[in-house]
Amino acid sequence: MQALLGVLFHFIGGFASGSFYIPYKKVKGWSWESYWIVGGIFSWLVVPLVAAWLTVPGFMDIIRSTEGSVLFWTYFLGVLWGIGGLTFGLSMRYLGMSLGMAVALGFCSAFGALIPPIYRGLFTNDPNTFGAMLHTSRGAYVLLGVAVCLVGIAICGRAGMLKEKELSAEQKTECIKEFDLRKGLAVAIVSGILSACMSFAISAGNSMGKAAEANNANPLFRNNVIFVVIMLGGLTTNFIWCMILNTRNQSFNDYTNKETPLVKNYVFAAIAGTTWFLQFFFYGMGESKLGNDASSWILHMAFIILISGMWGFVLKEWKNASRKTFATISLGIFTIILSVVLVGYGNSLEN
Repeated sequence: MQALLGVLFHFIGGFASGSFYIPYKKVKGWSWESYWIVGGIFSWLVVPLVAAWLTVPGFMDIIRSTEGSVLFWTYFLGVLWGIGGLTFGLSMRYLGMSLGMAVALGFCSAFGALIPPIYRGLFTNDPNTFGAMLHTSRGAYVLLGVAVCLVGIAICGRAGMLKEKELSAEQKTECIKEFDLRKGLAVAIVSGILSACMSFAISAGNSMGKAAEANNANPLFRNNVIFVVIMLGGLTTNFIWCMILNTRNQSFNDYTNKETPLVKNYVFAAIAGTTWFLQFFFYGMGESKLGNDASSWILHMAFIILISGMWGFVLKEWKNASRKTFATISLGIFTIILSVVLVGYGNSLEN
């Protein structure tokens, strides 16, 4: 029953993550950087603080009493993850939801599975290294899953190339206004690599989660105090970049431009930002039930890819594409989900 609850929580979190970009499509007359940072204020500052305040007694006291090195690494990994989140938004901008999320999260799953054992082998005495993975059933499944994931990414990339060749410029931008395959694939790769830092940041701040439980917080919500620090790192990265873009593009007037539907723009950006954070709120709940953060991360990725792929089809991002292209992107998404399942199963094994 506990495992089923964990899967349910991860599905809700995956649905939130796979759906968060939709409200941004309702924002009118603003540059990307303007609505991204307005939504981000809610994603990385307002909602995490509210969530921690509601669920973790004395969360600020816990943060203040945490060792400086723990806070530094949790925050720094949050900064790196923030770069991944920034490029994640750009991948949606250039590729759309189905292709963008499939490629970015495919890489995120692969690197999230490989980087920890490589790090342990190079810098620690932990026996669970990349070399050890080559000689265990657990490692074999994980590596097989990573290989399948890379195949799925290649298939998705092929679908993007077919779409670019088949459609006119007008058709390509009909549903994705700034469709650009080269830019999109580049930022999706960067996003996938650095987004995996979220999983590492949660591990780095684990002592804060333990302190939350010791302070009578429900174990379901133990990670909410960690998210406060991680999200500050993400806010730092995104705020700096969006301010640079506001300056470069002279788009600061977006925030007060009465020729745009200001109230609606702020509301939809706030909804998008809040929905985005809910993925981690429910991720923490799911992890507390499953008891295996690696498998939780992989399961979370699978649900996001599935939901975002469905939204991509609903929003007709592949409208006017041939049956061959549509079948190719469908196969690519299915392959990545299969790879995520393989990695998750491998991480669940004992040896």
